[in-house]
Amino acid sequence: MKFFFEPRGIAVVGATPSKEKGGHIIVSNLKKGYQGEIFPVNPRYEEIEGFTCYPSVADVPDPVDLAILFVAAHLVPPVIEACAKRKIPGVMIQSAGFSEIGTQGEKLQQRAKQIADRTGIRLWGPNCMGLVDARRRFVFSTVTPSIWDTGLTSGNVSLIAQSGMLAGAFLIDLMSHGTMGISKVCSIGNKMDVDENDILEYLIDDPDTTVIGLYLESFVDCRRFMNLARGTAKPIVILNGGKTARGAAAALSHTASLSANGVIVSGAMAQAGIVEAGDFYQLSDYCKTLGLYPEILPQRGNRVAVLTYTGAAGIVSTDIMDKHGLVLSELDATTLNELKTIFPEWMPPSNPVDMWPGIILNGSKKVYGKAIEAVCADPGVDAVFAHCFAGGFSLETDLEMMAKTAGKADKPLFCWISGEREQVHEFQVSAQRFGIPVFREIVRAVECIGILLNRPLVDEANGLARSAEKIPKASTETRLRMLESEKGQLDEYLSKKVLAACDIPVVEERRVSSLDEALQAANHFGFPLVAKGIVQGVSHKTESNLIRLGISSIEGLESAVKDLQRTMQVQGDMLIQKQVEGKIELTAGFVRDPQLGPCVMCGLGGIFAEALNDTAFGVAPLTLEEALKMISRLQCQRILDGYRGLAPVDKTALARILVSLGDLGCAWHRIQEIDINPLIIHNGLPIAVDGLVLLSET
Repeated sequence: MKFFFEPRGIAVVGATPSKEKGGHIIVSNLKKGYQGEIFPVNPRYEEIEGFTCYPSVADVPDPVDLAILFVAAHLVPPVIEACAKRKIPGVMIQSAGFSEIGTQGEKLQQRAKQIADRTGIRLWGPNCMGLVDARRRFVFSTVTPSIWDTGLTSGNVSLIAQSGMLAGAFLIDLMSHGTMGISKVCSIGNKMDVDENDILEYLIDDPDTTVIGLYLESFVDCRRFMNLARGTAKPIVILNGGKTARGAAAALSHTASLSANGVIVSGAMAQAGIVEAGDFYQLSDYCKTLGLYPEILPQRGNRVAVLTYTGAAGIVSTDIMDKHGLVLSELDATTLNELKTIFPEWMPPSNPVDMWPGIILNGSKKVYGKAIEAVCADPGVDAVFAHCFAGGFSLETDLEMMAKTAGKADKPLFCWISGEREQVHEFQVSAQRFGIPVFREIVRAVECIGILLNRPLVDEANGLARSAEKIPKASTETRLRMLESEKGQLDEYLSKKVLAACDIPVVEERRVSSLDEALQAANHFGFPLVAKGIVQGVSHKTESNLIRLGISSIEGLESAVKDLQRTMQVQGDMLIQKQVEGKIELTAGFVRDPQLGPCVMCGLGGIFAEALNDTAFGVAPLTLEEALKMISRLQCQRILDGYRGLAPVDKTALARILVSLGDLGCAWHRIQEIDINPLIIHNGLPIAVDGLVLLSET
C-alpha cells in the first residue's frame, strides 16, 4: 500500500485548467504540499498550473507510482487498463457513477475490478475523496482548497471513511476549528478493491498513527477486521452506519430477531476490543482523547477528582460518572490538608472540589494551581476533571501550568469549558496545543474519561483466539448423526437431543403420544411436571397456548393432556418434562450472520426476551474467556450476581454453554439458528428447558 501513501510521482488523469472542476482542484492541492513529481494528463492541454500536461498515461515519464482519476465513469476501465500497461501500481478513482447509482454503474465497477484481478493493479475507490496526510502535507483529493487557509493541524489520529463527502466535510470542520490534530484521512468510497482492512493494516504499522477511527457502512471481511484490531495495541474507534432492522418480526427464532439493528456487529467490535461511537463528533472526541493520552494503559483505574467553580456542575458530573464506570476519588488526608490552605475556614474540602469560595478568597489562578497540584499528587486519583470558564467572573486559568502538573504526575487531565464564544475558542485551541482534551458538554467529557480509563484490554499476540478449523468436528459428527436426514425447523424434542449431545444441560423429559404414556412419564419423574404440545412449525408455544405448567397431580396431568390434545386437534405428540424451579430465566442461541458467519448470543430470557432486549453477541468459535466477557456485557449483572436473595448464576457454566453453541454451529454448516429460551437457573446452574434448531434445506 506504500505507493498510495508515499508515491514518488502522481499522474492526474482528467486534469483541467478550469479552477472550479475537480481535475484542477486535485492538481492545485498537490502543488501546495506534495513534493514528488506531478503529471497532469489531458490531451486537450499542454500545461496546467505550471506543469507539463501529457496526452495519455502512456506518455507520462518516470517515476510514477500513483494515478488519480477524475474522468467520466465510462472512461475509467480503459484508463485503468492503460495504467496497468504503464506499470503504475496504484489507481485512486475519485470519479462517481458506479455501484452507488444502480445496475449500469455496477457493471462498470465490475469491469474495473476484473481488470485489477487480471493485472494485479490496486484500485482505491471509486466514488471517494482520496487521501489527506496532514503530517506530510499531502492532499490527494478534490477536497476544497480552503483546507489550506487555516493550515493542516497535524496529529496522531488517522481516520478511514466509507463516505466521500463525509470525509471532506468532516476534515474541514476539524481542521478549521483547530481543536484536533490529524495524521491521515482516507476516504475509500465503494471499496471495489482496496478496503478498510487494507488501510487498517497499513495504519497499524504507520509510525505517524497512534489512534485509528473509522466510519463504515459495511464490512468486506469483518473477521479479518477483528483479527487486525486484536493484533495491535493501537486504540481503534468505529462508527458503524446502516444499522437497520432486517425483518425481525418475521424471524423464526428469538435469536434471529434479537440480532437486528447492528447488535451482532456491536458484539463483534466489543469482542475485538474496538471502541464503538454513536455519532460523528463522538467518534472524533474518542479518537482525540485516546490520541492525547496514548501512554495511559487500559483499565488502570477509574477514580476521578472533579475540580469545579460551581457545586451544581460537580453534582451533574458525579451523576453522569456513575453511568460510565467512573467513581469519585476518595481524597487522602494530605490532599485535603493541602486544599484547606486555599479554602475558607468554614468550608471543609471534599470531592467534587468546589473551588468558588477559595477563588473569592485567593483568586482563580492560585486556587486552580494549588488544587491541580494537590489532587495530582494523590495516589487515589486516576484522572482529573477540571471545570473552567472563559470570558468573565475572574476565573482565569493557567492551562500550560495545569498541563505540566498533570503530565508530571502521569494523570490525564480533562476540561469542561463554558463562557464567551471567542474566549472559549481560544481556550480550545490552547488546550489542543498543550495536549488537554476539552469539551463543551459535561456528558461528553465524562464519556471520554470513561473510554480512556475503562477501555478493554486487548491480547496483542493473537487474532481471534480460536479458529473454526480447530473445532473437533469428527467427534461432533459422530454424536449428531441424527441430523443427517433432517432439514428445516426441528421440533423441541429433537432440538434438545442435539443440545444434549453437545454437553449442554437440558431438562429431563419424555416424548409421549397418549395419556397412558404421559402417566408413565409422571411415574418416572414425579411431580411437579410441565406438559407441552409439539406442533410442526410452531416455535413460540406460549403464544399458541401449548404449555401447561405446575402440574402437581395425576388429575392435573390428565386435564392438561386432554386440554393440549383439544388445542392441537389430536395432531402431534406431547412432551412431559420435570418442572425446573428457578426465578432467573436467560436465553442463549446461535445465528449464522451474512457478514460475520457463526455467532453466539446470550441475554435475559423468558417471555420478556425481545421486549427487554438485554443481549450480547460474539463471533464463534469462542474461548471460555471470550464467553465470560460476553456475559459481562449484559445489563442485568445485578440479577446474575444474586439480586435480593436470588442464587447467583454460575457464569462459568453459562459460558461453557455459549462455547458449545459456537462449536456446534461451526462444525455443522447446515445449522442456521439455535434458540434456547428459556435457560432456567436452578441452584445457580443453567438448564435448557426449551430449544429450537433450524437447519438449511441442503
